[in-house]
Amino acid sequence: MSLPSASTQVTFPAGTVHGSSTVLAVVPLPDGRHGVVTEATPFHPLDHTWPDQPADSGSLVVDGVELPVLDCVTGGVSPEGELSLGADIPVRRGAEDWAWLVVHVVDAPVAVGAAVELRVDAERRAALSAAHTGCHLLALALNEALAPRWRKDPGRADALGHPDFDSLAMDSSRMDVRASTDSYRIGKSLRKKGFTADDLAADLPALTAAVNDRLAAWVAADAPVRIEAPGPELTARRRWACDLPEGPASIFCGGTHLHGLGELLSLSTELRLSEDGSELTAVTTPERR
Repeated sequence: MSLPSASTQVTFPAGTVHGSSTVLAVVPLPDGRHGVVTEATPFHPLDHTWPDQPADSGSLVVDGVELPVLDCVTGGVSPEGELSLGADIPVRRGAEDWAWLVVHVVDAPVAVGAAVELRVDAERRAALSAAHTGCHLLALALNEALAPRWRKDPGRADALGHPDFDSLAMDSSRMDVRASTDSYRIGKSLRKKGFTADDLAADLPALTAAVNDRLAAWVAADAPVRIEAPGPELTARRRWACDLPEGPASIFCGGTHLHGLGELLSLSTELRLSEDGSELTAVTTPERR
């Protein structure tokens, strides 16, 4: 089986949900399904290194036959020409000398060289994009609200100049079509960097209100959102960028996003602190227009 030696060209960073391409390889999968690799695709695959945003769903159309895309995963081709999929990939995405592929999982095989139409479920994509944009805005608003709790400079600031609690304390981040859920670890290492969690439980209502006030102001400002990409390949190191009233903000991100905050009616978060105070969770829910 011949596998591509160049990474898949992707169009999802621009918000694209439809495209046409050529089938470069079809990979038999252990469960009897088939992984279809095309030269280019609008599909966003699950990132095996940081699986925060779920894969796109949709369909492939070949010779008038529509095949549901059951999953969409990242594939890596090693310098020796061996293919690994998803969690079985032994290196981080972007490792040198590897080819990085978007693998569309379907039930039936298709012919290598066939012309294919790729259709992403646009409604699901829009919901995931809203959740992902909300996740980044939550990070910036939470960093601002927690800034007074730093006794010293932790050595890392966000794009708006506040100590980057989100980055320093992040344990996990996940999106679905309803919300994003971010979990932060408040432990010894964070305290050594200068963060104080004293009376955090008592301050949680005021902290939540401050974050939600900031989120509401940003939505009302209808700030534009864009993805900055140095190239079209899957492994390009892309940035989410948003021109907020306080200044331009950007965060490295491989996912999909809204085009502007005016696409939202509202954005709000619920903050929860574990009983022992060691974990802070933010569930951030966007309401789309």
